Amino acid sequence: MNKTSLTALFCLLFIVFVVMGMQQNIPGKKKATRLYSEHADSTVFEKDNNPDIHIMRGNVVFRHDSTYMFCDSAYLYLITNTLEAFSNVRIEQGDTLFIYGDYLIYEGDNSLAKMRENVRMENNSLTLFTDNFNFDRIKNIGYFFEGGMLVDSLNELTSLYGQYSPNTKIAAFNQNVVLTNPHFVLTSDTLIYNTINKVATIVGPTVIESDSGTIESCSGWYNTVTDESMLFDRSTLISKDKTKTITADSLFYNRQTGLGEAFSHMVLNDTVKKIILMGNYGYYDETTDFAFASDSAQMIEYSQIDSLFLHADRLQMQTIDQERELKAFYGVRFYRRDLQGVCDSMQFHTRDSVLHLYKNPILWNTNYQLTGDTIRVFFNDSTVERMHVLNYAFSIEQQTDTTYYNQLKGRNLYAFFTAGELSRIEVYGNVESIYYPLDEDGLSFIGQNNAESSFMFITVRNRKPVEIKWYPQPKMEVLPIPDLTPEKKYLKDFVDYNYIRPKNKEDIFTKTIRKLEDIPLPRRQRRSK
Repeated sequence: MNKTSLTALFCLLFIVFVVMGMQQNIPGKKKATRLYSEHADSTVFEKDNNPDIHIMRGNVVFRHDSTYMFCDSAYLYLITNTLEAFSNVRIEQGDTLFIYGDYLIYEGDNSLAKMRENVRMENNSLTLFTDNFNFDRIKNIGYFFEGGMLVDSLNELTSLYGQYSPNTKIAAFNQNVVLTNPHFVLTSDTLIYNTINKVATIVGPTVIESDSGTIESCSGWYNTVTDESMLFDRSTLISKDKTKTITADSLFYNRQTGLGEAFSHMVLNDTVKKIILMGNYGYYDETTDFAFASDSAQMIEYSQIDSLFLHADRLQMQTIDQERELKAFYGVRFYRRDLQGVCDSMQFHTRDSVLHLYKNPILWNTNYQLTGDTIRVFFNDSTVERMHVLNYAFSIEQQTDTTYYNQLKGRNLYAFFTAGELSRIEVYGNVESIYYPLDEDGLSFIGQNNAESSFMFITVRNRKPVEIKWYPQPKMEVLPIPDLTPEKKYLKDFVDYNYIRPKNKEDIFTKTIRKLEDIPLPRRQRRSK
């Protein structure tokens, strides 16, 4: 061989050795090992005149690395480093993992076991059942692909596809997933389950149904031991009777205690009471039927044709003896097309159907404004039946497109309604009034009538006074319009609060501040003055 040939041969061998070395150093690549026959009652070293195929019968045992395989009979293929095992097949990996089945194909070079028919995998207290199961020993992952069931000490899980890792004790399921627990049933598209802490991770559309209600979610987790869950992506809780739902960007819920917390864009809907509670934070106790909302809190009452929209710093609802109680605290503002109002706090109880407005409340209806220390509105089947204004009652009505106001003032005012329309007004204690009657054509003011007495009774028809009675005889005065000075146009403590009146349902969130001169004095100072 000449020098050139030797050089070429040396280069070729060098390239081969480099390539072989690179293959041996590929990360994660495991060198294939041989399958070894440990025992068989009988062995035939030939099949179809092929000496590389061994036929083994009776108490057959194979070993591959540290894994043992048992069966009644088998074919061992020496060239391909594979085997086929038949009847009473069992794989043992360590002292914790056991796989049983009727038929096995094992690929030694890939460390891949393909178990078929009546497959059962046991790992500590966990058991998996299927008819088609593959186990990758390199990745230490087993998976089924034509239906399977995993059972542990607490739950039973079934799906069309699934996999399990003995290292991490994590199981993943896909398509037609059902988790059955003694207290609930979970159905899902995709689910990840930790067999150690029994936590199910929700990664697809999921419904959890129990005797306390229903959960709908696409993302989150559920602890099947403690019944605690954290849910994301606009998840929903549904009450047992299907009448109440809570939806939020994030929800924490404990099924055992019935407590739930909602974070960001919470919506609680009571379809029986026709009330929606909203806020960026919410809390719900299903055992006491107590709920509250804060951070941009809003309530929508939709029992009437026109819904009422209400905002406060904090809103609270609770059912007591089958009766609903609603409370709103601090900065209350509400809007309905026919009624608007503001106050510091309010309360409504369905037991007596009374709405209480506290601390300098103001109510508006068209051109009317009503103020006092406390206002109580009595309802009969969602219709106003009567109204009480307690302490420093003051009612004004602006005459359209003018600076003239009909005014009525007294210690307490009582208004009565028939079929939702005002029918009678009673005013008690230090009654004062200013009224601007119109001429027969209804185009011009005749003058200003003002009166003072202890008591006043007004009969109203079609929103117009038809009869006025005073007791005792009032002190009255009639002034022509030209003689009116600015101070004579208004009763003492007159204030038009229209500038803080909610204009629409979005305006309930507008923070308004009363002008300093319009803030009523505390009660003691007013009485002293």
